[in-house]
Amino acid sequence: MNFELLLQGFANILFGKALIMVFLGVIGGILVGSLPGLTATMGIALLVPFTFGLPINESMGMLLGIFSGAIFGGSISAILIRTPGTPAAAATLLDGYPMAKRGEAGRALSMSVFASFIGGFTGALIMSFLAPQISKVALKFGAAEYFALAFFGLSIIISVSGNSIIKGIIAGLFGLLISTIGFDPISGFPRFTFGQMDLFEGPAFIPTLIGLFAFSEVFKGVETIVEKQQVVSKLTRFLPEWKDIKASWIDILKSSILGTFIGSIPGAGSDIAAFVGYSEAKRRSKTPEKFGTGMIEGVAAAESANNACTGGAMIPMLSLGVPGDAVTAVLLGAFVIQGLQPGPLLYRDHIDVVYNVFAAMMIANIVMFIVGALGVRIFAKVITINRNILIPAIFVLSVVGSFSMRNSMFDVGVALFFGVVGYFLNRFNFPASPILLALILGPMAESNLRRALVISDGSPLVLVTRPISVALLVLGVLSLVSSIIKQRKSQKASV
Repeated sequence: MNFELLLQGFANILFGKALIMVFLGVIGGILVGSLPGLTATMGIALLVPFTFGLPINESMGMLLGIFSGAIFGGSISAILIRTPGTPAAAATLLDGYPMAKRGEAGRALSMSVFASFIGGFTGALIMSFLAPQISKVALKFGAAEYFALAFFGLSIIISVSGNSIIKGIIAGLFGLLISTIGFDPISGFPRFTFGQMDLFEGPAFIPTLIGLFAFSEVFKGVETIVEKQQVVSKLTRFLPEWKDIKASWIDILKSSILGTFIGSIPGAGSDIAAFVGYSEAKRRSKTPEKFGTGMIEGVAAAESANNACTGGAMIPMLSLGVPGDAVTAVLLGAFVIQGLQPGPLLYRDHIDVVYNVFAAMMIANIVMFIVGALGVRIFAKVITINRNILIPAIFVLSVVGSFSMRNSMFDVGVALFFGVVGYFLNRFNFPASPILLALILGPMAESNLRRALVISDGSPLVLVTRPISVALLVLGVLSLVSSIIKQRKSQKASV
């Protein structure tokens, strides 16, 4: 770490047009992230062509601002209308939306802003100091390690199952079944597509997400649309109260570190990090049975983890030239447009650019915190809108979000189908989150398990002879056992 170059990077971003571009990027990212279906990837991809003629500091400042702003922005709609603006916010709604329903939207949003800032800034710090070292670990991940990581992630299903482990497992198995739709990852043969070309890659993830959470909420809301609205959003401060910070600070720091590490593993992503952070907070809690009913720790853990992923995902991109997720894949293209090739040679030939990126990432998170804190009062008012207006607005946003990914009415149909599924799941107290988790991790688990077996000539010992995969498998088993034990204890205590 060269502190002189880092200070020079801060000077380059703060004293010039780059700071304005960071502000514009953050504001645009929050707007994009808060609209269902408009992901951070889409926002950056749309703006990359406009950065072609800009200096590298200004273009990267804007794009990193969008990246940071969009991940936080997804929590706004997740908390207020139970519709994750981005997949990374799917874990946030588990406790954020119940808080909004009881009139604590401002409290949830202010914690989201604070936790997002701490997570994002921590991720940027770790990226700045430990990028080469963490990249070496990420480089050791093969098929066996990715399967073990997916197994560890799937073990979280118990944690997000609510009051019934059985119902959570059934929902998770349903999600795994859906994840098998599409091309076989090894042979390429289409499975369960019924001749529909739109299903060759499986049900589109964003429409499925919108259906399970947004359309299901619309269908549920139609039943009560004539009822008088009683929720009042109270907000007297921009930052969370000290008691909330005190209750959540361990979860925030732990999730920030976890999120950074998971983000540094190519292909993992912020949605996985958010659920891992949430599950870890629930496991540590003395009252895990209250998670899902509006616990501030749940919001804090999920948001700090998914925002820390922004810094983590930049680590393999800068150090190895391997994007950590879809967003950094687009950012990789932005570097190439500027005539730079991320990877080891970037540190040798353009070390000043690397430190400018480090500084821009930290400043983007500070700007996100300022803009988010100032905007909380406005965001929180959404919950006070009359239901006769809010529910049709959610429906329209959901339709637009489902259609916008591939300009396909088929995807709108997929969203409506999963909206009906989500409605009946909610009606019979089946959790929807295990389905989402299985859809994220199912393809990763299947494809990497089969690749590992192909490489080892069918021997399953490949999974238990590599240190990283063994460690992740053990963590997954421990997570399952501890979650089941805690669940049973809480059920006995409530009897």
